[in-house]
Amino acid sequence: MRADGIFIAVEVEDAAASDAAIAAKLAEVCPVDIFADAGGRVEIVEKNLDECVLCRLCLDATESDPTHPAPVRVLRLYEDGAAL
Repeated sequence: MRADGIFIAVEVEDAAASDAAIAAKLAEVCPVDIFADAGGRVEIVEKNLDECVLCRLCLDATESDPTHPAPVRVLRLYEDGAAL
């Protein structure tokens, strides 16, 4: 799943988006409420996307193995979609 704001886009892998533990964790750690737990599924709150402060808490909360990319990506659209 992906949602785009004006400056920021967020991608969540489909498997992670349907994981209740990940949904709860993302909703808990995001300081600007970009993520919501919608009954055990990740919901991206599009109106909050451009409030992202690039804190990496969503990435840190979902990265379980440093050799594999995290199931969440934050993309800076103002830098041609560069990943955070």
